[in-house]
Amino acid sequence: MMLTTIVMWALNLTLTRYILTHGFQPLAYATVRYGLAVLIFVAIVLVGQRSLRIERRDLPLVLLAALMVLLNQIAFVYALDTTSASTIALILGATPVIAALIGLALGLERLSRRFWMASVVSFAGVGLVALGSGGSVSAGPAGILLGLATATSWAGYALAATPLMQRYSPSHVSAVVLGIAWIGIALVGVPQTLDQRLGLGWEVWTLLVSATLGPLVLTTIFWFRVLARIGVSRATLAANLHPFVAAVFALLLLSERMTLLQAAGGVLIAGGIFLARSRAVTPVAE
Repeated sequence: MMLTTIVMWALNLTLTRYILTHGFQPLAYATVRYGLAVLIFVAIVLVGQRSLRIERRDLPLVLLAALMVLLNQIAFVYALDTTSASTIALILGATPVIAALIGLALGLERLSRRFWMASVVSFAGVGLVALGSGGSVSAGPAGILLGLATATSWAGYALAATPLMQRYSPSHVSAVVLGIAWIGIALVGVPQTLDQRLGLGWEVWTLLVSATLGPLVLTTIFWFRVLARIGVSRATLAANLHPFVAAVFALLLLSERMTLLQAAGGVLIAGGIFLARSRAVTPVAE
């Protein structure tokens, strides 16, 4: 399940990049994809639990998580619309470091000197990825910033959703949080959705359904089962393979090119994550 999840996450960047470069407008894509995912999660929860009820005390976290998903999807689709999938894959490798820094800002974690070194190394890697793009149309500064926004908003979602996952099932949280986020995505995306051309061919529509069922729905179910069976540390360590597998998919399936500077940046990002894993983060006692 863990390896399947990593492969699906990695493949999602290539699928999305292909779909967006073959006729789907970014916000229209996000609206259709998340709308379909919400329907599936709602059906799963109603069949299994017969209720979508959320306790009042959890509403602030639900709304915060939904806001993070909304920002994440807007940044994600525009990042892949303007930037190569391999570049975004490497930038997303810095997500764990960003999550820890957000946790520090919120008083949830204390970071050791080793972790600060890891952060410098990882963000130096992001800098090399940006420099390696050479300001090209396929990986310009705007795309780099959108990639960082994607990583940051996903880290924010993970921090907001973690307490909810302790009280509700992953499908329950996904149905409610993604449902609220979808309302925002749909509202922002109204002009593009109404203007979207539907005759894109069966290949694009098949890939859209695949990008929904696999990387969005199935991986949510798999990932939290993996966490329960092998533990957070082993699972998240393995998940660090995601950026590199995603970059390989993009290079092979989309015939993208990666410069030596970008490759070196990816290595630095991975090195930073490796440094951060060794007793670098100490939870704050509550």
